[in-house]
Amino acid sequence: MNQAYITLIILAVVAVMFVVEIVPAAVVALSAVVLLVFFGILTPSDAFSGLSNSNVVLFGGMFVVGTAMLKSGLATAIGNAIVKKVGTYQIPLIGSFMALTVGMSAFASNTGTVACLLPVIIGVCLSARIPSAPILMATAVAANSGCMLTMVGTPPNMLAVAEAENYGLAPFGFFEFALLGGPIVIACTIFMLTIGMKLLPQREADTGLLTRDVGDRGTNRQRIMSLLILVFVVIGMIVGIPGLSPAMVALIAALLCVLTRTITEKQAYQGIDWQTIFLFAGMLPFALAMQKTGAGELIANTVIHALGSTPSYRMIIAALFIVSAGLTQFMPNTATAALLMPIGSSVCAKLGIPAYGALITVAVGTSCSFATPIATPCNTMVLGPSGMHFKDYVKVGVPLVLIAFVLTTVLVPMIW
Repeated sequence: MNQAYITLIILAVVAVMFVVEIVPAAVVALSAVVLLVFFGILTPSDAFSGLSNSNVVLFGGMFVVGTAMLKSGLATAIGNAIVKKVGTYQIPLIGSFMALTVGMSAFASNTGTVACLLPVIIGVCLSARIPSAPILMATAVAANSGCMLTMVGTPPNMLAVAEAENYGLAPFGFFEFALLGGPIVIACTIFMLTIGMKLLPQREADTGLLTRDVGDRGTNRQRIMSLLILVFVVIGMIVGIPGLSPAMVALIAALLCVLTRTITEKQAYQGIDWQTIFLFAGMLPFALAMQKTGAGELIANTVIHALGSTPSYRMIIAALFIVSAGLTQFMPNTATAALLMPIGSSVCAKLGIPAYGALITVAVGTSCSFATPIATPCNTMVLGPSGMHFKDYVKVGVPLVLIAFVLTTVLVPMIW
């Protein structure tokens, strides 16, 4: 059997296993990698590539920083201060954190934004005694949608700019992406403040490994060191430090937590959510298999060809969004965008249609990473601390993708 078809079959089985939850998600992901090696689709070195991914290092480092903030009592102190200002009601807290996350992720790394806010949000949930899942999921949604607002918000947007230049088109404006991204952000925010928050687990502050021994409040020195380390992380991830990637910032911060005796080495290891680490590391080689076998391109070409020889502009936009939003739930959005943008552009060129709409559609579609915990690092990062399951992402994410689909198919033909 063709390797692309084998890859898609394994993907389908993995998706079903994620939903039914008979086997832990991380075990399913790693088992899928073993199958891909067994069928000769991946090499052993490919199979282990996920463990060396920089985002895995970032996750581990930020879990340690979060543990230090909780152990020292800093996260709770910040949480108490925010609760005094905003109150203990879910809606104002969710709205406030979503607005903050959207603003940050529009100009900085959405992964870095969530990494910085994660321990603070957990502190707020503990202080206000509210469920952690709704506010953490809302933060991930805000990070994934907020990056749609600017040219530099996410790599797919920058790929769209480069692809437009390749076709000799006038460049996109810096905020031109917000013409579509803005309505999607507003719609996502309204959904999470109304329906979305009610679809998620309502267990009080089920924050998993990060809250272990949270009763320890630490010393003033530990809280000061945690605050200084947090400032370093914010500067490194949001503003940027020359020569240091986000993963290096997280690693240095984690080492400082132990070297300054803010937490012990044992506490650092205990604070890492290994389920999140292995789930993400297990699914990354799967994305490589999708690219290596041409499974992603097979799906894209099948859908495009199904449109016929003379599809309407709106049909092209709808098809590109469906494929890009579908693939990005299991593949990195940058890889998905790099695959689909040339396809969309060539289809538009054959029909004599400007490629702007196709490029915007793919950029936005690949950022609609709402429906699975492995669609984006933002989603994976909040999985363990929130106590959510794969089905929770589906319940909230699928409606959000459908909302974005409607807005895209309506607005793109009107604007571009």
